[in-house]
Amino acid sequence: MVYPAVDIADGRCARLLQGHFGTETVYSDDPIQVALGFCRAGARWLHIVDLDGAKDGEPRNRELMLEVVKRASCPVQAGGGLRNLDDVEQVLAAGAQRAVVSTVALEDPEALAIACKRYGGRIAVSLDARGNELSTHGWTVGAGVPLLEAVRAFEAVGVAQFNYTDIERDGSMSGPNIERLVTLAQETQTPVVASGGISSLADLRAVARLHDVGVAGAIVGRALYEDKFSLMDAIRTADEVASGRYEFEMEPER
Repeated sequence: MVYPAVDIADGRCARLLQGHFGTETVYSDDPIQVALGFCRAGARWLHIVDLDGAKDGEPRNRELMLEVVKRASCPVQAGGGLRNLDDVEQVLAAGAQRAVVSTVALEDPEALAIACKRYGGRIAVSLDARGNELSTHGWTVGAGVPLLEAVRAFEAVGVAQFNYTDIERDGSMSGPNIERLVTLAQETQTPVVASGGISSLADLRAVARLHDVGVAGAIVGRALYEDKFSLMDAIRTADEVASGRYEFEMEPER
């Protein structure tokens, strides 16, 4: 599954570099139209984040995010600044198929457990990591919690999906961390979605080939905005790998 990303900062559609605020590249002043454009282009899911909300713990761009949720013609997973059960309820009640939490999962495990029980398969946890350490508060604070230790705890309460971001690669288009994705997927029965570093259809194929070990999709942002490939080509590539139709490229003769 390919999840086009719509990240909102200061009311605009933007992407950070390696999780650093102040490095934003703004791609549009109208995130709603960007999201609806992805829907028209054939998106099967959208991934939308209130970046300011994630950092500040307040709903800075919540209304814009909820407007996307209400108007999108495909399922949406939404996150950023969801710090309590009321926040989770708000985005799900607006029509989001999945609420994505991060900071609250580490700071209030009881709330995470209640959300998973109350909303069934509609809670995802964003695993935002620098190396082996999870980060919180919009990637600005090291949590001091090892990645795999957290994964086991989250899985035990029934999280439906993990969105794994290698922060050092996010927005860099330097390629996904395949080794870490494999390690993570092998440690859990919960589906893992990859985020960070995808710059080409070859990167997307590399992630899609991990389906059998539990990697269920990829979140793609900057590469789409900078026309490295189209959403249609991304979806077609992922489908071809999943169905076994893709033939591995041969090295040219020397």
